[in-house]
Amino acid sequence: MTQALEGLKILDLTRYAPGPYCTMILGDLGADIIRVEEVGAPGGRRAEQMKGITVTADPLEFAPADSPYNPLNRNKRSIRLNLKANTGRHIFHQLAERADVVIEGFRPSVTKRLGIDYPTLKKINQRLIYCAITGYGQDGPYRDLPGHDINYIAQAGAVSAISLPGTRPLVPGNLTGDMAAGGMQAAIGILAALAARDRTGKGQFVDISMTDGVVSMLSLYLSRYFEQGKLPEPGERTSCGASPYYNHYETGDGKYITIACSEPWFFANLCRALGLEEFIPLQTDMDKAEEITASFKEKFLTHTSQEWLDILSRADVPVSRVNALDELAEDPQLKHRRMIVEVDNPHEGKIRQAGISIKLSETPGSIRNPGSLPGEDTGEILRELGYSQDEIQRLIKEGIIGMRV
Repeated sequence: MTQALEGLKILDLTRYAPGPYCTMILGDLGADIIRVEEVGAPGGRRAEQMKGITVTADPLEFAPADSPYNPLNRNKRSIRLNLKANTGRHIFHQLAERADVVIEGFRPSVTKRLGIDYPTLKKINQRLIYCAITGYGQDGPYRDLPGHDINYIAQAGAVSAISLPGTRPLVPGNLTGDMAAGGMQAAIGILAALAARDRTGKGQFVDISMTDGVVSMLSLYLSRYFEQGKLPEPGERTSCGASPYYNHYETGDGKYITIACSEPWFFANLCRALGLEEFIPLQTDMDKAEEITASFKEKFLTHTSQEWLDILSRADVPVSRVNALDELAEDPQLKHRRMIVEVDNPHEGKIRQAGISIKLSETPGSIRNPGSLPGEDTGEILRELGYSQDEIQRLIKEGIIGMRV
């Protein structure tokens, strides 16, 4: 079956979550993704900074980048290429000449030093889309600063917006900055540039700042501030759990459910289901919020989470369970939507990964391969460029390319 992005060739120079997540999305939809990776250990300034440092993986964090369980590798091939050598750059230029998209996540000016920046590649391929994902963008006073997700979401105001006053600022994980404001915004930008290329015949530079992306995601929060000229009071931060009708509640079996009854009719349904009809007219009375919350807490402890899900669903109340990661595979809705899938891996057998979230009726996405090990496809990719086996062996000996290790 034809896929939406079939025939699209993308060179992926990214390393950390935003870029690989972006190309996972595009690869799931049919694009041919080639991960361009280093030959051997990191060199230059990174090697100097790592002297005397032992790196250990956090057992509670993510799967290593080259793990077969890492979904960000799927539907991608891999070539090891020394971009600091003239011959390595030449090979990359050959790949870029045939590519539709190049995506990188270096700090500004790094690719210029390597000779693989957009102005250089544009001379080779006028139709090329070049996407750069950075923390702060390609210009401005912060452009060269280092950072990670928590820096960008703090700088952009998201940490303040989702943390309740009087509490420590939250450290909410890397979903907002890396995955949404970085990877998803990059995918949207690339697809928009490709659509424009269909009309104009020309490629362009896509400048993705994760900080900009977070500010964009705060559009509704900002609109209220700009309209009223003041920050919302603690009791007004409904979306952050300050209101009884939009919150998590513990149930009798020690689990949690989530209630989201912003609309008056849903709040009325909730109060009737709980036998607390007297609170129906008091939904927005913040003087009563503490009393209502205490009554809800007490009531929810009288049944298990599943019992409340059954009761409240029948009463047309927005309710859901608070699933832990080990419960997702058995969630009926997620199972039906195939959001936890089994993938055949030649080294590990069947492994589980997150499924494909974008459902297309005519050109659905697919997981065609679980992802290559670093350098696994170097020979195949070079043969597609016309290199002979003797030339490939010579390049290996010269340290220009690397194979699977």
